[in-house]
Order: sequence, then structure tokens, then C-alpha cells
Amino acid sequence: MLPAERKRRIVELVSDSDGRSVESLSEHLGYSKATIRRDLRELEDRGLIERSHGGAVPVTSVGREQTYGQKEVQNLEGKRAIADRAVEELAEGQVVFFDAGTTTMEVARKVPKDGTILGVTNSPRLAIELNEEDNEVKLTGGTLRRRTKALVGPTAESFMERTNFDLLFLGTNGFDVESGLTTPNEDEARMKKLMVEKAAKVVLVADLSKLGRRSFVQFASLEDIDLFITDGTLDADSREEIESAGVTVVDGVAR
Repeated sequence: MLPAERKRRIVELVSDSDGRSVESLSEHLGYSKATIRRDLRELEDRGLIERSHGGAVPVTSVGREQTYGQKEVQNLEGKRAIADRAVEELAEGQVVFFDAGTTTMEVARKVPKDGTILGVTNSPRLAIELNEEDNEVKLTGGTLRRRTKALVGPTAESFMERTNFDLLFLGTNGFDVESGLTTPNEDEARMKKLMVEKAAKVVLVADLSKLGRRSFVQFASLEDIDLFITDGTLDADSREEIESAGVTVVDGVAR
């Protein structure tokens, strides 16, 4: 395993388990504790994890958000499986909004490049990915948030208020039956709220780790979602609660 891959796996393991000890990481990955400790120091310096006594924990809380770089290395297989299913919702001639995020980036990478849709996004990174070959893309404009690489603010909101979309691929930091969909940042919450309001069909693309999490600001309720695509398999109670809100659930896509 190359050092970069080993460090990516460390971030995934720490995030998926809400923390891991040095001993556990050493046994799981097959590297010495000294190597793992060096990796943890570097990953903490990069803001990807927080070291704790004897191990590491994720950099997450209700009011704190992970960086784009942190999210980018987590659960890539699950996000790609979600993307494979998500693009089945596309139809010729649609105006499709792609929310900024790492799961929606994987969806953008799967979009046909034949110009059959008009892509719209508040992410310069997604715009570059979408704008290949014959595809046309529009950006919202606005202020670029350094932490998430998303465009927000009055200019972006003004764009949203005067436009409409056939389809929205939406990401979220938290997805809770009682709290709905939440995100740590108020500017991003306003943008996401406008996305949901202006889309004829809302497709939530989120791995199962987001279910049960709550962030600072609510931007949508369960009733606002038409389709939820996720990598893992929901338990029976969660599925019933989500479907009772009128949401179609497609789970287990990574099996």
C-alpha cells in the first residue's frame, strides 16, 4: 500500500468508526504503531483528523464541518455506487442542478458528455467536471467558501431566485428523521433551501453515515425529498419513517 493510500484508509477508518486507536489502526492496516503515529501527526496537521489519547477521532461536531479534502477521501466506493444509480434519473433536455459536494462530484463524473442536459451548479470544481465535450454548464456565481469550495452569498442566492430546475442532486451533512436535512453553515443552508424550492424533483445522494447525524442549520424536511439514494441498507424502522414522508428509498447500491 502506498503511503497516500494508507493515509486515506486511516481517515476512512477513523471517520467510519467515530475514532480509532493506534493499536487498532496498526492491526487493521498491517503497519507499525510508529508509522501510524507519524501518519496521524501529518493528518492532523492537514486538518483531516484530530489526535486523541492513544488514537484519533473525526473532525466533526454540530457546529463544525469537515473540509472538502476530508470528505473527498471518505467512502469513495460508496459514493461511486450512489452515482451509478443517480444518473439513471437523468433524461434528455433536463436542466439539472448539482449541489456542491464530494458525492455530487461523483455523480457529475458519471454524467454523459453528449450535451443532452444543461448542468447548473454552485461548485467551480463540479462545473469543470461537467463542462467536457458537448456539455453546457452554468455557475451560480457568488463568494467561494474556502472550506467546502461552494459558491454562496447574495449573488448566488439571486441567481437561484430567478431560475428553475427539472432535477436536483442534493448533498447533506446530516439527515435525521426529526431534524430533517442539516448543514453546519448558514450561507450554505440558504443556498440548499433555494435549490430544493426551485427543483421539480429532489434526489438526495448521501452515504448511510449521514443518517442520524444533525448539524447546526436545517435547510429541508423529509417531505421535501422525492428520492433518497444511499450505499448501505437501511434498518426497517428508518425505512418506514422515511418512506412515510413520501420519500422513495433506493438503498444498498454498494452491495
